[in-house]
Amino acid sequence: MHNVCIPSHHSGDKGERGDRGTPGKSGQEGPPGPKGPVGPKGTKGQAGLPGDPCKIQYSAFSVGRRKSLHSLEYYQGLVFDTVFVNLHSHFDMFKGKFLCYIPGIYFFNVNIHTWNFKETYLHVMQNDVEQAIVYAQPSDRSIMQSQSLMLELELNDEVWVRLYKRERENAVYSDDVDVYITFNGYLIKASGEGE
Repeated sequence: MHNVCIPSHHSGDKGERGDRGTPGKSGQEGPPGPKGPVGPKGTKGQAGLPGDPCKIQYSAFSVGRRKSLHSLEYYQGLVFDTVFVNLHSHFDMFKGKFLCYIPGIYFFNVNIHTWNFKETYLHVMQNDVEQAIVYAQPSDRSIMQSQSLMLELELNDEVWVRLYKRERENAVYSDDVDVYITFNGYLIKASGEGE
């Protein structure tokens, strides 16, 4: 009888760990998490570049009168017949009034020549409000008188010059050759500009 070798069922020692397999496919994206708290306020940024100079707004006028004027009414607006500058036609020559199209701070100046032995009494008006006076008492010699002021204007405000007649005769002098009476104004700073 032959001897038969039967393999033993006892396990041997544990072998070495094998190489790591390739990663599996990514799973599906989960739902978004809750919104986090608001972070701290950031630091102030640097100043921007200067604005486009083409966007700067302008308004200016300079007008004159070559004819003398005696005040015939208690109040009488002074109108002009000569244009030196009227940028964008903001000054209405027919009414003798500057109309504000660009709100802001404006400079105005009026120059007049008095008439011998006659009173000269005018107001620089903003709408219907007297803002400044130009005055000269009757005298045996005529003189130049001037008034200047700055006004803050809103859209559609009007600035004009008004003669004010009291008991005496009120007049301003000029002639057809020279310009003795002038009214000037220009925008210094538009509202909100450069702030």
